[in-house]
Amino acid sequence: MKYARKRVLVTGGAGFLGSHLCERLLAQGCDVLCVDNFFTGAKDNIAHLMGNPYFELVRHDVTFPLYIEVDEIYNLACPASPIHYQRDPVQTTKTSVHGAINMLGLAKRVGAKIFQASTSEVYGDPEVHPQVEDYRGAVNPIGPRACYDEGKRCAETLFFDYWRQHSLRIKVARIFNTYGPRMHPDDGRVVSNFIVQALEGRPITIYGDGSQTRSFCFVDDLIEGFIRLMDSPDEVTGPVNLGNPHEMTIRQLAETVIRMTGAKSELVVKPLPADDPLQRQPDITRARTLLDWEPTVKLEDGLQRTIEYFRSKIA
Repeated sequence: MKYARKRVLVTGGAGFLGSHLCERLLAQGCDVLCVDNFFTGAKDNIAHLMGNPYFELVRHDVTFPLYIEVDEIYNLACPASPIHYQRDPVQTTKTSVHGAINMLGLAKRVGAKIFQASTSEVYGDPEVHPQVEDYRGAVNPIGPRACYDEGKRCAETLFFDYWRQHSLRIKVARIFNTYGPRMHPDDGRVVSNFIVQALEGRPITIYGDGSQTRSFCFVDDLIEGFIRLMDSPDEVTGPVNLGNPHEMTIRQLAETVIRMTGAKSELVVKPLPADDPLQRQPDITRARTLLDWEPTVKLEDGLQRTIEYFRSKIA
């Protein structure tokens, strides 16, 4: 069945990335079905969308099947920060694996195109730098981060097996560190951690010596990458790295946040968590070539918008 408007399902739609994606799809004239079990998602993230007649919210856990009619599926459901995904690691693995099976089954039944929000964590603590999509990763399969890392790796396996076995139209994006408004203040990620600590006048916590690197992409740029990948020709399956190739140290990020917030916070050093990657930088050649995509928002511009968001929440 085809609708006058393209009907799009977004799992994890009340989360940080999901809510921005729902907003963008509505602006494009889609009929959006947002599915979330609110383990880490928040109704506040989508409250401003509830009055839109083309937006629908369903409380549902993707580890159980869902029977609906849609044209496209964006599978974003899964806690994505270590604090959240380590709270219930078995459920995290179930969400990635059972969730993928259920959403792929739905896509197969209704003939929908399906997008998987994978992660740069499939590369583990990389021995190749920057990370290219052909690199197979260095993941500890029995460590405290494995529930997320291996869950996402298995989800990718399932997507490509459905593509080979059932000719399903799939799109797989590997997401690198992303930040912006609607990040969870207690998700343990460095951008939200540093901004909240600075705004509250608390010391800023750095794990390790702060020399480990990350590459930070503003959420608007990432969502643009999602849309371009989903709208690309069927032969473009991915995986495609989506992230900002501008690499910086964690210490540099902390110093930038202190300067931009005007805080007087001191830096406090704590031990590096187990299996925490020392380097993270995407090679986005594939995204540039296949999607004509690359980030456009400068770090300080994105940080300013994120700081203003958290300042409004903390005030």
